[in-house]
Amino acid sequence: MKIVITNDDGHDEPGLAALYEAVSPLGEVIIVAPESPQSGVGHSITLRDGLYAQRVTPHKYVVKGSPADCVRLALKSLVPDAEWVIAGINPGANLGMDVYPSGTVAAAREAAILGRKAMAVSQYIARDQFIDWCITGHHAAAILPVIMKNALMPGQFWNINLPHPLDYETVLGCCDACLEKSPHDFSFKRNSDSFFYTGSIHERPRRQGSDVDVCFRGRVAVTRMAV
Repeated sequence: MKIVITNDDGHDEPGLAALYEAVSPLGEVIIVAPESPQSGVGHSITLRDGLYAQRVTPHKYVVKGSPADCVRLALKSLVPDAEWVIAGINPGANLGMDVYPSGTVAAAREAAILGRKAMAVSQYIARDQFIDWCITGHHAAAILPVIMKNALMPGQFWNINLPHPLDYETVLGCCDACLEKSPHDFSFKRNSDSFFYTGSIHERPRRQGSDVDVCFRGRVAVTRMAV
């Protein structure tokens, strides 16, 4: 089985390395990832300019483009026989309405549009905590193969969010979760002619059983998404 992995943080980020280690036992893994950080670019694509891609190792391409660009290029030219596309592991949750600006989720969505099985994987970061990528990778290696065995209908993909904090002994349960549709509670602070976003992900609204609620309660939020 061939698996393409990508992200929206850049090809040399630790979350992508953790994902590579987690899914390498499952098949041949090819990295097709952005050259530079692309967080928040959503489903942007390049249409009029050329996409520069450099093959830096036999199993890694670096692309001057968005996450969706990376997936398009991978599935149409670089790795057309890939069965899966997995994006992540993103440092920070992609829950609720965050799925729309997320480049990580857009990469999985693009793969589903092109008829491949796909998954976006993110690691929530608890207040005043830091990610230990070895621990996150340890749990991803156990959880992702199980989720990948579940059936997806055409046009569907998985959005996975790991809870936090974690240690090696944490026993993680997975829970099907619907997408939280409440907006963030945020505002803007003005400084002269500039406006700066201010808000906190940790106090965001959440309905019982939503992806935000499940993840914040310490379980893996597994959301079946549709394009």
